[in-house]
Amino acid sequence: MNIQAQLQHTLKNIKKASNLFLGYPISKDFDYAPLFEFLKYPINNVGDPFINSTYKVQTHEMEREVIEFFADLFRANANDYWGYITNGGSESNLYGLYIARELYPKAMVYYSESTHYSVKKNIHLLNIPGIVIRSQENGEIDYEDLQNTLQYNRHKPAIILSNFGTTMKEAKDDISKIKGILRKLAIQDHYIHCDGALSGTYGAFLNDRIPYDITDGADSISISGHKFIGSPIPCGVVITKRSLRDRVSKGVSYIGSLDTTITGSRNGHSVLFLWYAIKHMGVDGLKARYKHSLEVAEYCKTRLCEHGIKAWSNGGSITVVLPKTSEALKDKWQLATEDDVTHLICMPNVTKQHIDAFVEDLIREKKTEPVLV
Repeated sequence: MNIQAQLQHTLKNIKKASNLFLGYPISKDFDYAPLFEFLKYPINNVGDPFINSTYKVQTHEMEREVIEFFADLFRANANDYWGYITNGGSESNLYGLYIARELYPKAMVYYSESTHYSVKKNIHLLNIPGIVIRSQENGEIDYEDLQNTLQYNRHKPAIILSNFGTTMKEAKDDISKIKGILRKLAIQDHYIHCDGALSGTYGAFLNDRIPYDITDGADSISISGHKFIGSPIPCGVVITKRSLRDRVSKGVSYIGSLDTTITGSRNGHSVLFLWYAIKHMGVDGLKARYKHSLEVAEYCKTRLCEHGIKAWSNGGSITVVLPKTSEALKDKWQLATEDDVTHLICMPNVTKQHIDAFVEDLIREKKTEPVLV
């Protein structure tokens, strides 16, 4: 197969797969055509985004605007915030844990069994001991188990990984309850990182708000840019306090900047995508996207329940949980499955027509008819 034929073959497969996926939190309703000209340039956001490097082919100014936008959304102190655009949620979580370890080298990490798989890997990379806390049936952390476990180790500093939207059930941990437990046990040396990969982007818009942000008590918070907002390149955002970043910063004369990020060279094109998106959407646009997704999720639950499928979701979530589906449905719709449950995520690009098509497949399967590929 020659180069052109292989490209066309790959493009055909990607187009086909892109038309049918409901199980993963990836938005695809974006159009970044006005930015294509930038792909001609080696944009590298090396170094700290708040300190311009001697390398000038970068988008640091736009990166600062993106960070400011999310710092405001997460109610960070206007005089003490910092952040950067990462390669995705795993790196963002690693950064939060990295700062926590530098602050408290002898700390113990606590994270629920519903936490993203990157956390276990990250604490192994950072060589920090960790304890898994039970989850409640809805995926939220078990606060009683957390308190009992913390009490047993209350002589050690505590690093707590809070979830704002778990992977399978989009459950949200309440940081105010976590802070209350820490106060009750008089554990003063602690650090809380909030993994808000999907839900953090719209957490401020929930009707029944759940505490999760910097003002609520998080020391750092992360989201994924390619999930709710949408990007052709995976990316993430991590926000923390500048005073905490200063604990890990080191000057590097080679780049004329500070080394404050996990990776040295960083993708400057991802910054463009996020900057372009938030400039067009703004807060009101994000609210509208969330409202649409929530409406589709409610419609999805209603349709499934009409046909005897026990579908449910956590409050304010756009993830619909249902009993484990067949392999045929899982394969066709690219559904994420864990243990005895499957989920559908009603991202902004998902419509009621998508839900109807999926339900039709379920009905067809009930009649022992083959799922149409």
